[in-house]
Amino acid sequence: PPGCPAHSMGAGPGGLRRYYGPEAENDPAGLYAKLRAEHGSVAPVLLHGDVPAWLVLGHSENLHLTRTPSQFSRDSRRWRALQDGSVAPDHPLAPIFTWQPVCAFADGDAHERLRGAVTDSMERIDTRGVRRHVNRFSNRLVNDFCEKGDAELVSQFAEHLPMMVVCAVFGMPEEYNDRMVQAARDMIRGTQTAVESNAYVVAALTRLVERRRAAPEEDLAGWLVSHPAGLTDVEVAEHLRLILVAAYESTANLIANVLRMVLTDPRFRARLSGGHMTVPEAVEQTLWDEPPFTAVFGRWAVGDTELGGQQIKAGDALLVGIAAANTDPAVRPDLTAGMEGNRAHLAFSGGPH
Repeated sequence: PPGCPAHSMGAGPGGLRRYYGPEAENDPAGLYAKLRAEHGSVAPVLLHGDVPAWLVLGHSENLHLTRTPSQFSRDSRRWRALQDGSVAPDHPLAPIFTWQPVCAFADGDAHERLRGAVTDSMERIDTRGVRRHVNRFSNRLVNDFCEKGDAELVSQFAEHLPMMVVCAVFGMPEEYNDRMVQAARDMIRGTQTAVESNAYVVAALTRLVERRRAAPEEDLAGWLVSHPAGLTDVEVAEHLRLILVAAYESTANLIANVLRMVLTDPRFRARLSGGHMTVPEAVEQTLWDEPPFTAVFGRWAVGDTELGGQQIKAGDALLVGIAAANTDPAVRPDLTAGMEGNRAHLAFSGGPH
């Protein structure tokens, strides 16, 4: 009932459920079920600071959201809460929504130009070289704890391996350290130190761009600096930040989730050891059940529109509900059934972004 402690933990002003705090963090699946029951495939929620937004729960609604930039833009400057001052520049989610001259906040021709530079540069990465990095750094990390006999695989392996590889691919292996790992984890989590962590990462990337502008090298930073699109130093640094966050956070989470599933779930362990499932299939199943990002913030309504039966106003913020879409009863009526061979999950979002 309203007024009891359990009720107030998950509900905020107007009775809207908070998409942060204990309920959202401890039982996200339960929260999605409640929101579906109360609102359908698109639900009003509150972000940090009780800022209103829409969480898109339905699979087809999320595809429409991500595939229709004419209705739902990635340009965060459209956010009405920013325009009226109800969201401050030091908001915990500022590192995620603060507009930057990068492809993630652009649509149309501007997106194609910037994304083209990123795609062209990433296509020059030697995948065999990446595999060598993965093998070498994996051995180093395992050697650090193998004599002890036990390990905390998230903090001692999953969180470090992707950062070691990313720093090598970027051309800044000297920047890899515990502080870079923790800053990259912290900057997108809506914490009180997120803005400070973001500044640490940006400073490291800015130093890298300055070095590559002075002396080009054959690495991702060097290729972005010299790309014909003519990116400015700020654009290069911010795109490196975008790639770092997307590559590092998603890979660290996916490694941890797959390890946990393979090592602790008897069902999957038996299927793997019996040869009924390969490791890539286990990864694919994890992308359905525990995607690296549960939601992506955000899209902003270009004008008044309708989505999932809800009236969306111009400037409203929307979240791509990846985990919720992956468990949409319309596409997965039986959550215990395996999804081998089905890659319709939204673990990597959809549309031009």
